[in-house]
Amino acid sequence: MRLLVTGGCGFIGSNFIRLMLKKYKDISIRNLDKLTYCGNPDNLKDIEDDSRYSFIKGDICDRSSAGEAVKDIDAVVNFAAESHVDRSIKYPDEFLRTNVLGVEALLEASRKAKVKKFVQIGTDEVYGSVPEGFSKEDDSLRPNSPYSASKAAGDLLARSFYITYGLPVVIVRSSNNFGPYQYPEKAIPLFITNLLKGEKIPLYGDGSNVRDWLFVEDNCEAVDLVLQKGEPGEIYNAGGGTHLSNMDLVKDILSIMEKDMGSVENVKDRPGHDRRYALDSGKMQKLGWKTGTSFKDNLKKTIEWYKDNETWWTSLKEKAEIIKW
Repeated sequence: MRLLVTGGCGFIGSNFIRLMLKKYKDISIRNLDKLTYCGNPDNLKDIEDDSRYSFIKGDICDRSSAGEAVKDIDAVVNFAAESHVDRSIKYPDEFLRTNVLGVEALLEASRKAKVKKFVQIGTDEVYGSVPEGFSKEDDSLRPNSPYSASKAAGDLLARSFYITYGLPVVIVRSSNNFGPYQYPEKAIPLFITNLLKGEKIPLYGDGSNVRDWLFVEDNCEAVDLVLQKGEPGEIYNAGGGTHLSNMDLVKDILSIMEKDMGSVENVKDRPGHDRRYALDSGKMQKLGWKTGTSFKDNLKKTIEWYKDNETWWTSLKEKAEIIKW
């Protein structure tokens, strides 16, 4: 398989590339990445000399770059996105550009190149806040932030290219990912690295917002499964099945790192903060997907990774823009 991965120097994209090279010998992967602030070539330093891997610096919004990247490609997996909710509130135009216009440019390039599969990477946040129960693939989209609104628009564009042009598009909507190589502006790596530096954990509001946590390697397995077996025109949810309030998440991290609540600082909640996400992953499970080791074990593994890779995250953390309200 000749595979184009966009945003492959980011958190999930780099983990996906590493997984695919490990699983398949007969594969070539082309990575198109703009190398924005969270696109880090060091994320793939261990495989950069693999003859099956190649890198192109480019922007999915640029039609020329997108067109060149999809040449002689069998399938596209689009991880390229602006993804941090806090930043979307401050810089909504950047999110609309990449997550909507960029998706359209990449879809059009893929249509012209007649790729055999286009996997659009979505998010559970497009369903909006779910007071109870679980979001299913055919539920209404009710995004509540510029980030989730832009991702919903990207999903709808992808679907339209399937309906209108017959481009074999599949959409994967996953819950909150965590694991190695995650940029330290996101909750779990922010909390871990703050504690490692002797700083306090910033906890939004009363800490009761609930998220469904999914280890990044499990998500990458889900994306691969959909790439191989997903039906064109279909949407597949991939939820971790671990539903925790932010307060409970903080307590788990504090316990593993042998800290107490004195290391927590309550801060003003962000605008439009969704209270709860939860995905019904039954459709994905029917394809044969299941999560691996437990959340606690994966959280311990993640904490150990950040302990062991301080040189990776120190410079990133120094230049990360932590937005406060």
